[in-house]
Amino acid sequence: MSTALAAPAPRRWQRFSPWKRLARLAFTLFAVAAFVASLRSIEIIPEFLYDAPDQMADLFGRMWPMDAGYVGPTLRALVETLHIATLGTLIAIAIAVPIGLLAARNVTANLPLNLFAKFVFVTSRSVNSLVWALLFVAVFGPGPLAGTLAIALRSVGFTGKLFAEALEEANPGSIEALQAAGAGRLSTLLLGYWPQVKPAFWSIALFRWDINIRESAVLGLVGAGGIGVALDTALNLLYWDQVAVVLAAIFGVVVLAEILVTALRSRIL
Repeated sequence: MSTALAAPAPRRWQRFSPWKRLARLAFTLFAVAAFVASLRSIEIIPEFLYDAPDQMADLFGRMWPMDAGYVGPTLRALVETLHIATLGTLIAIAIAVPIGLLAARNVTANLPLNLFAKFVFVTSRSVNSLVWALLFVAVFGPGPLAGTLAIALRSVGFTGKLFAEALEEANPGSIEALQAAGAGRLSTLLLGYWPQVKPAFWSIALFRWDINIRESAVLGLVGAGGIGVALDTALNLLYWDQVAVVLAAIFGVVVLAEILVTALRSRIL
């Protein structure tokens, strides 16, 4: 009597293992619980949501027509904002480049210096530009100097970190060739590293300048100069037609900065 071999049970393909499915379910439940807790903690008042469209319509009605007499002060404040953003970016680059050289492990093979440079970058990025502005307003008083220093110190971490990463991604072949030929440290930096990181450097600098224009536009709300001072004054006096002029100027300069940065990138890179 022959015995038939039992056919193996068909295998069922599953995208995730049971542990992964359990982890995804736990994360989903945590996200939903966090969302619900957030809604309860911020105490949304339904009555304010119901009449929000009417309030927005009334606000825009007060903004129009815009106050043409406020264009002159707004443009002068806008020029000051551009000066703050530009000078702050230049100061940040001057500080970030040498610290970026210390942070790059292939350029500076010294662990304490690498950690110190990264600590500077983390400190710079962890403090918001408005907080930096409040600190410098307390030290130097209100004005564009506080705004310039706030933009500069906020930008050091961003530009320095990306510059150090670009240095670490440089091709070591040309570097080793220069060192084998007896090139000094400065020659190695200028002839080996700089040609490779130059496109990244200009991209970082232009992108950060574009960001700084946006950030410097609101620093005046804490007394750090620029067009934010004009916006704060108009808001405090409830002159909504002047607020509209300031907002239009900010929107226009942001659009022009985006166009200018794109054009410069296409010509430089």
